[in-house]
Order: sequence, then C-alpha cells, then structure tokens
Amino acid sequence: MKESIHPNYHDATVTCACGNTFVTGTTKDTTDIRVEICSKCHPYFTGKQKLIDSGGRIEKFNAKFNRNNENK
Repeated sequence: MKESIHPNYHDATVTCACGNTFVTGTTKDTTDIRVEICSKCHPYFTGKQKLIDSGGRIEKFNAKFNRNNENK
C-alpha cells in the first residue's frame, strides 16, 4: 500500500439501543458509535418478529370517508 493516502484505522465501541456492545474497526474519527438496531435485536437474526401497531389505519380511512362497517 502507498504511504499517507489511507485514513487512520482504529477500534471503536458500538453501542446498540438494546444495550448490546461490541468492538469494531473504523476510519471515522470517534471511539464510540451508537446504533438503533444490531444483530442481537434485529428480527432477521433473532427469528422473532416485532409487530408495530400503525394506529388503526383502516379505522382512520373509514372515518375519513364516513364509511360504515355494514356489508352492502
């Protein structure tokens, strides 16, 4: 590799919102990185799906267009 053209590579601690921490290498000028999701809490890796209630989207639609729940 050529000298003085590559960024400095050092260790950084990654902290997830779930509380999991691990050390990785980075070229970013920081020693602490915060993330919202990691492999310990991501549904793909855990096999558990988290359902998020979207606040009654169908009910909001029906109320907006004054629709009743009757079958016509």
